[in-house]
Amino acid sequence: MTERAVFAGGCFWGVEYLIKKLPGVISTQVGYTGGKSADPTYKEVCSGRTGHVEAIEVIFDPEKITYEELVKFFFEIHDPTQRNGQGPDIGTQYHSVIFYENEEQKEVIEKLIAILVKKGFDVATEVLPVAPFYPAEDYHQDYYNKTRHQPYCHFHVKRF
Repeated sequence: MTERAVFAGGCFWGVEYLIKKLPGVISTQVGYTGGKSADPTYKEVCSGRTGHVEAIEVIFDPEKITYEELVKFFFEIHDPTQRNGQGPDIGTQYHSVIFYENEEQKEVIEKLIAILVKKGFDVATEVLPVAPFYPAEDYHQDYYNKTRHQPYCHFHVKRF
């Protein structure tokens, strides 16, 4: 049995590159979610007019990695305090959001945000119900492995 997680934390290339290496992650796909139009293009999302964020869909084996472990890792590979961007990537399409599938996921997210707030982080990450997910164009999928580049705005920083 598999489960699904959807994260938006800046440029989807870096989030995918780091998450897909985790044991228990079966597959990843980058795309767009949270907006008001169906099947947007990269150019449309970058315009800031569609309301979509760059996101990653993660299919994982909960017996090998828990949803909580995934969310913790997500909070440690992007800056959850930055609003409307990540590092040099600025714009509403780079906003930090976790989309939950059910109440259990929502409770995990809220618990972890409370821990970060208690540690002094001004968390900007939104918590929203899952929305339609539209896969990005093929050239965006597994981008860093295809190009042999490294993420420039996503790094693992221990927060938990």
